[in-house]
Amino acid sequence: MTGVLADIIEIAREQVLERGEGLSEEQVLAVLQLPDDKLDEVLQLAHEVRMKWCGPEVEVEGIISLKTGGCPEDCHFCSQSGLFESPVRSAWIDIPSLVEAAKQTAKTGATEFCIVAAVRGPDKRLMSQVAAGIEAIRNEVDIQIACSLGMLTQEQVDELKAMGVHRYNHNLETSKSHFPNVVTTHSWEERWGTLQMVREAGMEVCCGGILGMGETLEQRAEFAANLAELEPDEVPLNFLNPRPGTPFGDLDVLEPNEALKSVAAFRLALPRTILRFAGGREITLGDLGAEKGILGGINAVIVGNYLTTLGRPAETDLDLLGELKMPIKALNDTL
Repeated sequence: MTGVLADIIEIAREQVLERGEGLSEEQVLAVLQLPDDKLDEVLQLAHEVRMKWCGPEVEVEGIISLKTGGCPEDCHFCSQSGLFESPVRSAWIDIPSLVEAAKQTAKTGATEFCIVAAVRGPDKRLMSQVAAGIEAIRNEVDIQIACSLGMLTQEQVDELKAMGVHRYNHNLETSKSHFPNVVTTHSWEERWGTLQMVREAGMEVCCGGILGMGETLEQRAEFAANLAELEPDEVPLNFLNPRPGTPFGDLDVLEPNEALKSVAAFRLALPRTILRFAGGREITLGDLGAEKGILGGINAVIVGNYLTTLGRPAETDLDLLGELKMPIKALNDTL
């Protein structure tokens, strides 16, 4: 590993930047182990990789929770679990509110609107609500619609495809080896199965996770390799924002330099993938970190608030993209 660590930036320059081949698990670990004085250099390389293999456009997305709280699963990071003493309570949003949220998202220039529900998997009521919501949004808003509704059956995959859902989000959350420390009520393999069905149905696959949940650097590198094997169209990178009342509520927030090294490492593992800044970046990185991330491999952002936590004002992110001369991807470029 010492030799790989010493040469990893030059190895990545030739392998990833020049040939477009993502780093292996061992190579990703070498990036994660780089000393802090190499951070700016590896972020610059990740930015060059993003510009060469993805281009300068940034995809903007908004998300809305159709069904919040009361989830029967025990994901240790999540305040929406009905098993924990967290302050989030079960609630549904009505269709007019869903349409209004889509309108407001579109006004920011976003091309993507994701409907999310806190469930193990959708029941008939939820599928009906999603169908009605998608139809209502399509009647009034020109925007791509994604969904995140937990684990699916083949029939549900086919239904969502028929509704016109073009991208489905289902995060693996962490590496296969660390997953049992994060969730015990279902398996990593169950999540993987849903993702495979989504891909085979022709929908785009959105799959990422949360960094800073007690995983080792080796497990973080393993997670990057898991995602590279899956080949998702989009990877949302979240950083743990410890939620009161959850098993992970007392974990420390990831150090900014460690988070930024992870951004660079995941870009170098996934040179052609949409890599999206998602939850937790505000408390982990702050304003400076947001700029460094966008100039360090990120090429997509969620604007506004998240499901149970506050994000940055949409205008703040859009102004930053303007200052950095990063054009927002147009809707017709996503079709």
